Amino acid sequence: MATATKVSVSRKPSRSPLGVNSSTQRKTDDRPEVDLLLRKSKVVREGERALSLRAQEERGRRWADEEGYGVRKVWRENLSAWSDVQRPKYDAAMDAVMNGEVPALWVYALDRFSRKGAEAVVPILGKARVIFDYERLDSSQERDRQWIIQRAEDARAYSVRLSYNVCRTKARQRNEGRWLARAPFGLVADKGTRKLSPNLTKVRGKDYSPWSIVLRIFASIAGGTSSRALAREFNEAGIKSATGKTWRADSIRAIVIHPVYEGWLTVSPGGKSHKAPTHYFNDAGERVRCVEPSVLPSMVSEDVADRARRVLSGHQIIDNTPRPGRAKSLLAGRLACASCGKSIVADGKSYNCQLRASGGACDAPASAWREALETYVIERWLARIGNADFDDPLMVAVAERWQALTRPKETTEIQEATAALKAAEKALDKFHEDDRAGFYAGRSAKYRMPAKVESEERVTAAEERVKELSGGSIDVGFLLNGGARNAWDDASDALKRDLIGLAIDSVKVTKAPGQGVRFKGESRCTIEWAQPAEQEEYAEAA
Repeated sequence: MATATKVSVSRKPSRSPLGVNSSTQRKTDDRPEVDLLLRKSKVVREGERALSLRAQEERGRRWADEEGYGVRKVWRENLSAWSDVQRPKYDAAMDAVMNGEVPALWVYALDRFSRKGAEAVVPILGKARVIFDYERLDSSQERDRQWIIQRAEDARAYSVRLSYNVCRTKARQRNEGRWLARAPFGLVADKGTRKLSPNLTKVRGKDYSPWSIVLRIFASIAGGTSSRALAREFNEAGIKSATGKTWRADSIRAIVIHPVYEGWLTVSPGGKSHKAPTHYFNDAGERVRCVEPSVLPSMVSEDVADRARRVLSGHQIIDNTPRPGRAKSLLAGRLACASCGKSIVADGKSYNCQLRASGGACDAPASAWREALETYVIERWLARIGNADFDDPLMVAVAERWQALTRPKETTEIQEATAALKAAEKALDKFHEDDRAGFYAGRSAKYRMPAKVESEERVTAAEERVKELSGGSIDVGFLLNGGARNAWDDASDALKRDLIGLAIDSVKVTKAPGQGVRFKGESRCTIEWAQPAEQEEYAEAA
């Protein structure tokens, strides 16, 4: 008769998502316990043969079996053990062995434990048992004290020397304009010189290259397109980001603020407030190009880049209001439904909520007879302008907009100059904030004076440009002292639309209280009057 064969299945110990053995794992024997501390740097420096975390763990478990220990927890780290790097796993492992929670801690080698020298190992000598497997040293053994201190100092000296050599090598390469990291989106690095150039190779199956996308980003943002809207355009068109995924507003922003697209070498200082790359300065305090001179004309121009960054940061507002002749109704583009916020558009003899008119669901769609609504807005416009003094903030805004209509070139120039001044002042404020926070200390000290001088020179140049363009005044006296009525009666339909726009930004309209009820603008309309570009200067007057 056949006998059944019993099959046993061995299972590996379960681990938590962090890669640490579960502390609730039930003990199967009375052996003492040991924790394993494993570490491997994220970046393995050239010439350094580091044992993998898996190999370290296998070696630690083998030691535990040979010495009669059971492994309680495995603490895994994939980071540096040098400088001021936070090491929560190391701290937890040390707390456990120092507090007697576990009898021993196993580490593959002293340089895996720490590279801070004697200061890291002295606290454990004679107080806790830490096994340094590679060196065959035990912190609980009196005879090993001297050797542990000596080897710890050797590891520290090695790190200091290696760090010095790496820093000097990188500094020399950066002074030569070499790009040491992976090339940013839209650019490629020459394998020999590590100089960057635009990536003009078309994306497979597409009619555009990565560099054409970069140029489109700068041009679109500089033209007033929001980063969210542009990301949505790219995603709808199936254009992939640098990671091969969808675009987001912050990925658009990361490209616009990056100096590399103008051909400048950058560094990433790190820290919460320094995620954005900054210019690299050589020992002479000069910025360094990361492109060949022949490639520089193909990069994004300084004017386009500065404009895009000003628009992105809100220092420059792009005027996208309808120009004369484009709209047919008097209040086109200025009416909004108070319920849904959508535009109210002209439809025959009425103005109607656009959302409702297109079949959408608006809880309280606004509508009004064109003649009644336009008459109310015109009378409010005439009354407000007619009662205004020359120094009224509204008239300041009217003057600014009248200049934009009558002198568009001059207006554009002074808007550009004012926006540049705001951006320069913001950059100078940022420098002082960083300086107070201690950013320009230690190795970053050499960037302090170049950054300070550059920020101050930008402010000075921007102030001089604004002063140069601010001469002369704009005469809107024809609207004061009763002139508004005459100007309105003499204006063409197109000019009337512009005159309304000089003083009124928008009119919110609510739904009528009932069908057939006579229109009452006072109860149904809320007018948002124009404010000067620098409205904070006129806050008290308002």
